[in-house]
Amino acid sequence: MRKTICSLGAFFGVLLTIAIPAVSAGQETARPITADAIRQAELLLGLEFTPAERQQLMERQRFFQDLAGLRESYGLIRAAAPDQSVMPALHFMPQPPAWSPPKTDLGPTWTHVGGALRPATLEDAAYWTIAELAELIRTRQVTSVELTRMYLGRLERFDPDVHVVVTLLEDAALRQAARADRELAAGRYRGPLHGIPYALKDLFAVEGYPTTWGAAANGFEQMEGTATVARKLEEAGAVLLAKVSLGALAWGDVWFGGKTRNPWNLEEGSSGSSAGSAASVSAGLVPFAIGTETWGSIVSPSSTTGVTGLRPTFGRVSRAGGMAVSWSMDKVGPICRAAEDCGMVLDAIRGSDGIDRSAVNVAFNYTPEVDWAALRVGYVEADFEGDDASAVLDRATLDVFRSLGARLVPIELPDRPVEALSLILGAEAAASFDVITRTGLDDRLPLQAVDAWPNVLRTTRFIPAAEYIQANRIRTLLGQDMAQIMTNVDVYLAPAQRGDNSLVTNLTGHPAISLPNGFTDLTSPNAITVIARLYDEATLLAVARAYQQATDFHRRHPPRFAR
Repeated sequence: MRKTICSLGAFFGVLLTIAIPAVSAGQETARPITADAIRQAELLLGLEFTPAERQQLMERQRFFQDLAGLRESYGLIRAAAPDQSVMPALHFMPQPPAWSPPKTDLGPTWTHVGGALRPATLEDAAYWTIAELAELIRTRQVTSVELTRMYLGRLERFDPDVHVVVTLLEDAALRQAARADRELAAGRYRGPLHGIPYALKDLFAVEGYPTTWGAAANGFEQMEGTATVARKLEEAGAVLLAKVSLGALAWGDVWFGGKTRNPWNLEEGSSGSSAGSAASVSAGLVPFAIGTETWGSIVSPSSTTGVTGLRPTFGRVSRAGGMAVSWSMDKVGPICRAAEDCGMVLDAIRGSDGIDRSAVNVAFNYTPEVDWAALRVGYVEADFEGDDASAVLDRATLDVFRSLGARLVPIELPDRPVEALSLILGAEAAASFDVITRTGLDDRLPLQAVDAWPNVLRTTRFIPAAEYIQANRIRTLLGQDMAQIMTNVDVYLAPAQRGDNSLVTNLTGHPAISLPNGFTDLTSPNAITVIARLYDEATLLAVARAYQQATDFHRRHPPRFAR
């Protein structure tokens, strides 16, 4: 009789005691598969076979249909495995079968920023929003070259404090800025990102520069070409100043150059994995940056450093030209000062590119107005309980929404084994970083703790294919649950770093935005998230903007970096 004998926690607990020798690509082991080896594997996999069944498993059958044949097949697959840019044939699409996109893409309508005047000292504009800086450029009070030089100076001056810069693109940035100024002088204005500097998470390729993945250049993949997101931003007129840090292989805030620091408290890390993206915006080193999220990697550092981070719907933005952690969960999004800034960047980078098969063209009909009488706003009631400082701030946020006219509806998240479904991410990461694990490159990663990538990637090699498939089937049900919840509310609120909401919505692909909502002490920002229906970033950003119009938390910045 076969039966499951361990929970996910026990499963990982067993796996963490196993040491796995590094095996180079294509190398096969000659060690025989014995009944005792099978019995040990049963323990790891939560199965129980009889002695007779174990004997059958050891008998040679047709190729790939016995254990020895399967082991041989692994070598063939490893030898033929493509690079990270090739997605699996089975790929995730979050929309339900009956879903259809809006018929008309009218594009966004931005809030008009009038009367913006150049400050006496340009660096006093370092914390201005994209919209405000764009008005200075559009009205030719400031050139892109001037703005670029100002932010380059801040990057050079403050990087020793925050450790965000992997590669500074000074010469290329000044050339891009000069081109933007020439175009504007000739009457060509590309839109609100024209001449605006930005930073790019260093897991995206830019032709002519290294892509380190936060793991050091030696031995890790060097990506060719230019990522779609960087190409689209260049087409929108944005100026790339630097490739910035991420925790090694998109884990945390520790990379080969050290720990990226939280500008509010340099004794602390910035969280990750979009560590440099969030910290560079928080410290006023760039007006916006591009990050990625698989499970919290935009929302968490944005929350920690007190900035506004948008995680778009899965598939809104192409991942082409970027390092993959999980092909079915990775998302690309902007980290900015304000919600409408995030919309301006999203509008430039959204849409399909003919490379990333998950990327789709869906309307983005943003307008800043919110009809609170027609809008239904939910909140994850259980996650707002407690007496800690963060919970108090989060409940105060609910009061702000009530004052705006929102009718708040308590909701509950789906009752599924959500944490167990994180093995989906683990299995895909194990495949993505397969060569790194098998060749011993993982020994070069800066973090070697039990709960860091090297050990986790070894652990996740033991996830059975059947369990990965079953987890994805439950994920389908989770998506159906969320679709039902979102028939009752247009958006809902959840604390940024508490409860299951982050994992649930990363699995289902829903868009979210992290909004600063106060400080638990003088140097510890807190944040709330707003979640919307799939592809409805328009409503999401309008609601977020309304909250920020009623508060000033997004306008606050760490005093150390004021000038």
